[in-house]
Amino acid sequence: MKVFVTGVNGYIGAVLGPYLAQRGLQVVGLDTGFYRDGWLYSDDVQMSMSPQTLNKDLRRVQVEDLQGCDAVAHLAELSNDPLGQNNPAVTHQINHLGSVALAEKARQAGIRRFVYTSSCSVYGAGAGDFLDETAPVNPQTAYAECKVLVERDVGKMAGKDFCPVFLRNATAYGPSPRMRFDIVINDLCALAWTTGKIAMISDGSPWRPVVHVEDICEAIYRSLVAPEDAVRGKVFNVGQNADNYRIRELAQIVAETFPGCEVSVGPPSGDTRSYRVNFERIHKELPGFTCRHDARSGAEQLRRIFERIQMSPDTYAFRAFTRLKQLKYLQSTGQIDSDFYWARS
Repeated sequence: MKVFVTGVNGYIGAVLGPYLAQRGLQVVGLDTGFYRDGWLYSDDVQMSMSPQTLNKDLRRVQVEDLQGCDAVAHLAELSNDPLGQNNPAVTHQINHLGSVALAEKARQAGIRRFVYTSSCSVYGAGAGDFLDETAPVNPQTAYAECKVLVERDVGKMAGKDFCPVFLRNATAYGPSPRMRFDIVINDLCALAWTTGKIAMISDGSPWRPVVHVEDICEAIYRSLVAPEDAVRGKVFNVGQNADNYRIRELAQIVAETFPGCEVSVGPPSGDTRSYRVNFERIHKELPGFTCRHDARSGAEQLRRIFERIQMSPDTYAFRAFTRLKQLKYLQSTGQIDSDFYWARS
């Protein structure tokens, strides 16, 4: 199988490309290169199995770019809620319209399998408890709204010749060469390592499900190779029930993993996003899938990485490891324009 992986140089993509290659799939990558300034660490797998990559904006992909591929694993969007809210119009242009156009072009190119990485953030201010895939969505941000719209519009394309699959990932964590420190466990671990303190600005009461980046890669792999009838048009929450935590619980796990780390909490926050998610479907219905990590083992992995590379506070604060900070830098220095296209020299 030859897989076209969009966002291959992003946080998940940098892990996914080699992950698929190790399992015998041929990978061709696409990435616009917004985060190429950031690279946290190297290892043999990353250096020997990084895929051939087309440096191109998602919105400029043509049918010809996709020809010869058997499947698409689509990651390339403006990622996370703060970045999406920074410019909602461009977020919809890229995340919604760009993703739907990609699916249409994939179908025109004769590609049958289309795996879309959605998000549990579609549940937003979740009404009810342990929400499964049949629960009403309640997006609170432009980022989450676009996920809902792509699921709707690409879902309509499902048929005997086109097999889309939708993976609603919990909040990712774990090491990646293209690291992100703007997601909860990664950020807490970096704070614990660089300062020895986790000073929370809220009371940490909201619920968040979390999932290791390698378990996301496993869900994508299984979605690519599963029989079509097992996955066509289906939505899967990606994670495991045991990994629903209050944010203050995650802070405590991290503090226990980084000896000497102190935790303090703040006042209640106005952030309405809080949800617990049911992950039973993916474990029952996606052949071969299982989660191999949990929050504690992920924090331990990150501690070992930080020790190995002797991570400094300056590295933690570097703009390329925080999505919104990096995009604002590229705009302020005239490298990308107001629509997030690369500027001409």
